[in-house]
Amino acid sequence: MLMKKKVLVTGSNGLLGQKLTDLYLNNNDIEFFATGIGANRHPIQDGYTYLSLDITNFQELEHILNEVKPDVVIHGAAMTQVDDCEKEKEKCFDLNVNAVKYLVELSNSLSFRLVHISTDFIFDGTKKMYTEEDSPNPLSYYGWSKLEAEKIIQEKANNWAILRTVLVYGKVADMSRSNIMLWAFNTLEKRAQAKVVFDQFRTPTLAEDLAIGCKLAAESQNNEVYNIAGKDYLSIYELVEKIANMYQFSMENISKVDSISLNQPAKRPPITGLSIDKAAKELGYQPHSLEDGIRICLGF
Repeated sequence: MLMKKKVLVTGSNGLLGQKLTDLYLNNNDIEFFATGIGANRHPIQDGYTYLSLDITNFQELEHILNEVKPDVVIHGAAMTQVDDCEKEKEKCFDLNVNAVKYLVELSNSLSFRLVHISTDFIFDGTKKMYTEEDSPNPLSYYGWSKLEAEKIIQEKANNWAILRTVLVYGKVADMSRSNIMLWAFNTLEKRAQAKVVFDQFRTPTLAEDLAIGCKLAAESQNNEVYNIAGKDYLSIYELVEKIANMYQFSMENISKVDSISLNQPAKRPPITGLSIDKAAKELGYQPHSLEDGIRICLGF
């Protein structure tokens, strides 16, 4: 009898983590392990193993990975709130850099494949549709921390994939924080007043698509960087406008503003669409259209 392949996910209580649990739940060829801080927030508790894990604690991480002996670790846990990273740099470094150092060391000693989630914020936003070969130049501490993690993996890991993504959106049963799509829908539905930037452009990524991208990279043997994002390129204001048009909401209470007027602690790159040509060609990655993604996310 063939042994099942073991896949372990960090950050399983987050949006991507819960979508990865959904994806692997019904895969009979995989023994799935979900790890996160505190109790398991996924509505389905059976059919896989959940383990509480602090990824910044090397001893804890080493113990769990030695016990599980995974074939693949999909590393989704991170500090991703850009402004919080600017204010709490030590915490950000611990979560986004030190934890990756630990995982790389354990990946090499235990021989598991490390699939790491990175971000478009490693770029300065001076062009649209960045490729994997473009030179990074982060504007924020968050972007810097994620780039540092990429460098550690590329320089020291034996078996890895780095997946850069953009503005991930989606919906799960128990959410610790909202995202652009849910915020926009709720704001429009309530006819609340809101300021929305017109000068930040992205390729928004459906969480289900990112989860599939992770699975494809986990099954690949390539040590490569891949852009895993949506295929539609538009501004944040245009995104809100699209939701308004699809669900026949008024835009009368939505003010169009530039990024500078928001006075955010961390600087955002203005233009960061990611080209997915490489992932499509080498991994077979095919994301949903933005309209289909919105319908999947909002459920109707």
